[in-house]
Amino acid sequence: MRIVENFNQGWHFHEGAIAPEQLAAGGLAVELPHTAVQLPFNYFDETSYQRAFSYQKHLPWRSDFAGREISLVFDAAMADAVVFLNGEEITAHSDGYTPFEARLTGRLREGDNLITVKIDGSENPAIPPFGGRIDYLTYAGIYRDVWLKVTDPISIANLKIETGNVLAERKSVTVRCDLANPQGLPIEGTLTARLRTVGGRVIAEVGIAAGVQGGLFSFEALEGLSLWDIDDPVLYEMDVELRTAAGKDSLSSRFGFRTAAFTTEGFLLNGRKLKIRGLNRHQAYPYAGYAMGRSAQERDAEIVKRVLKCNLVRTSHYPQSKYFLDHCDRIGLLVFEEIPGWQHIGDVAWQKEAIENVRRMIQRDWNHPSIVIWGVRINESQDSHEFYAETNRLARELDPTRSTGGVRYITESEFLEDVYTMNDFILGNEELPGSNRPRTALRPQQECTGLDRAVPYLITEYGGHMYPTKSYDQEQRQAEHVRRHLEVLNASYGDASISGCIGWCMADYNTHKDFGSGDRICYHGVLDMFREPKFAAFVYASQCDPAEEVVLKPVTFWARGERNIGGVLPLIILTNCDEVELRYGTLTKRIGPDRENFPHLPHAPVVIDHRHFTKDELGVWGMRWEDAHFTGFVAGRPVAQLHMVADPVPSRLEVVTDSHTLQAGERDSTRVIVRALDQAGSKLPFLNDAATIRLDGPASLIGPAVAPFQGGTTGFWVETTGEPGAISIEVSSPRFATHTLQLSVG
Repeated sequence: MRIVENFNQGWHFHEGAIAPEQLAAGGLAVELPHTAVQLPFNYFDETSYQRAFSYQKHLPWRSDFAGREISLVFDAAMADAVVFLNGEEITAHSDGYTPFEARLTGRLREGDNLITVKIDGSENPAIPPFGGRIDYLTYAGIYRDVWLKVTDPISIANLKIETGNVLAERKSVTVRCDLANPQGLPIEGTLTARLRTVGGRVIAEVGIAAGVQGGLFSFEALEGLSLWDIDDPVLYEMDVELRTAAGKDSLSSRFGFRTAAFTTEGFLLNGRKLKIRGLNRHQAYPYAGYAMGRSAQERDAEIVKRVLKCNLVRTSHYPQSKYFLDHCDRIGLLVFEEIPGWQHIGDVAWQKEAIENVRRMIQRDWNHPSIVIWGVRINESQDSHEFYAETNRLARELDPTRSTGGVRYITESEFLEDVYTMNDFILGNEELPGSNRPRTALRPQQECTGLDRAVPYLITEYGGHMYPTKSYDQEQRQAEHVRRHLEVLNASYGDASISGCIGWCMADYNTHKDFGSGDRICYHGVLDMFREPKFAAFVYASQCDPAEEVVLKPVTFWARGERNIGGVLPLIILTNCDEVELRYGTLTKRIGPDRENFPHLPHAPVVIDHRHFTKDELGVWGMRWEDAHFTGFVAGRPVAQLHMVADPVPSRLEVVTDSHTLQAGERDSTRVIVRALDQAGSKLPFLNDAATIRLDGPASLIGPAVAPFQGGTTGFWVETTGEPGAISIEVSSPRFATHTLQLSVG
C-alpha cells in the first residue's frame, strides 16, 4: 500500500549553489517550509533573495523501498528548482506555485543517499510571472511541504470527480482514475471506488477492471445526499482502491455536490442567486514570506469567511496552498483561482509555460467544490488572441464543469472566456489631471466590454492603489477609504447583471520598489500585514446578518482635533443594526441607516452629520470634549454598546492568539496580536512605543523581539520546533503592565 510521509525535517540550508554529490560543510539546520531570506517588515532590498540557494538532506535506504516506486513530492518551491540524488540530476521544475515529483526509483543505493535541491530565486524572464515588473514578491525557498511517497510499481496518479443531476433528488457522480505505471508493466487488476461520508460511512461502491489508462466509474441514482453550499458545506469522500499483480494502492479525494453558474443576470449557486462579495488574497506574511504552514493558511481562510464575512476569495495572482483551498472547502468559502502572472506576457516559450500552468493548476485542484472559476489570463495583461484562445481551450478540455475568466483592466478587451472579469478602478479617477468625469463607483458593463450585448460579468478588483490607507493614517483618510469600499459594494448590489465584486485586497503586502509607499509595502488591504482590521474591514463584516454577529464600528478615533477643521462629522458607523443611538454629554440621538446614499447594501451604514447635529451640539473648538456612548438596536432592542472616551490614556495590553494548542509533529504556528488599549478598550492609534517579546519553550519567534506599534497594534507568529511542551510568551511595553500568554505543544 501507499506510504506518504512528511519529509520536512532534517534539512541543511546553504546560501549559493553547492556541489550536489556531497554534503556541504557549514549548512544551517532548517525545517520546511522555509524562506531563504527572512526580510524585515519594510525598507529592505528585495534583490537579497534573488539568487541561488541550496538544500540538502540524507535519505537512508529502507527495506520497504525494495521493489517499489520511491519519489519526493514537493508541494512548491520558488523557483527554478533542480533536484539531485547522489549528485545525479533527477528533475527540474520552474513553476514556483505548483507541485512536482522527483522519481528516485532505480537510483537509490543501499546505505545513505544525499538529496540536494538547488533553488534560484532570480526573477527568470523565461517563466511566469517574471519578465516585467510585478506588484508582489516571490520569496525564494522550499516554502511548502515535501513528502516521501512510496507505492507499489503501479499506482493511482490522480482522480477527477464530476457530479451530475446535482439539484435533483437522485444525483450522480463520475470518477476518472488515472494510473501511474512508469515501468510500463502489464496491467491486470481491478479498481474499486467507494463513496463515503466524511465520517467514513460507505454510501455506494462500484468495481471495474483496471485498464491501461485507469478506469471510469459511474454512480447513479444516489439518494439522500446533501448539497455543498456556503452556509452548509457538506463534503463527501471518494476512495479508490487499485489491485494488480504488482500490488495495491489507494487514493481518496473530497468533493461536494453543487452547481455554480455565471449568467447575464448574476451568479447562481445551486440555482439560487448569490451576490459575490469577496476580497483578493496574497499568500505572503511578514518576515516569513510564503513559508507559512497549514495552520496559518487555514487561519487566512477563516479570516476571510468568519471575520470579514466574505463569500469568495480570489487567489491573486497564482495557485495557493492546498491547505488554504481545503479549508475553503470545509468552511464554505468560494474561490476564484488563477495562473501566475502580472501584466507581462513573454515570448512563445514563456507562453507555453503559462499554458502548462493552466494544466498544473486545474489537475491539482479540480475536485475542490469551493473553486467556481478558473483564471486563465495573465492578470491585467493586454490581449493576445492565440495565447488566450489556447488557455481557454485547455481549461475547458480539462474541466468542462467550471467557467473561465480572464482578469483585465483595459476596456473593450477581446472576450474569449466564459465570464468577463474586470478590474474597475474608475472610482478616484475624478482626481486625475484633466479628468472631468464625476465620481463614479463602477462603470456600466458595456462601457467596459465594448460588446453590443450583456455577458456574465464580475468585478475582480477595485480600490487598492487608488486609495492606499495605513492603519495609523489620519481619520479623515480612513473614513474616505471606508466610503469608497461602501460605494463600490453598493453599486454592485444595485446592478443585477454584475455577479459581484472582489475588492483589492484582504491584507497589506510587501512589494517591489516600483510599487507601494516607498517602504516596500502596498497598504491596499482592509487588514494590515498581521491581519489586524482597519476600519474598511468592517464595511464587509457589517454586511452579515445580525443573527450571525452584531457589528457596531464607528469610523473614528473620537478626538476633536484629528480631522481637518475639527470634529468627527460626518461620522460613518459601520453596522448591521436597525438604528444607532449616540449619547454625547446630555444629548441623545437615534439614527437609522443611510439608505439615501447606500440604498442597495444589505446593511447600509449609519451616517451622522449636520442633518442630525447642529454646529453647537457637539461643541466647537475650545469647548469641552465629551465621551461618546453608542448603542445599536435590532427590532427595537439594544444589542450592542460601545463607549469611547474623550481623554484616552494607555491602560492595558491585550495579547491574543489564534490558538492556545499547537501540534508537535509538524511545523505548526500561531499568530499573536498585541493591542495597546485605553481605559475603555479602544486602540491607541498613534502610540509610538514598542512591544518586547520574550519566548520560552519549544518554539521560535518569527520576526524581531522588539516590535513597534502601528495603529495601536503589532503582531508576530510563533512556530513550534518539533518538541512537545509548554510555551510562555511574555509581552512588555514601557507604559503597560507585562502580559504573559501560555500555550501548549502536544
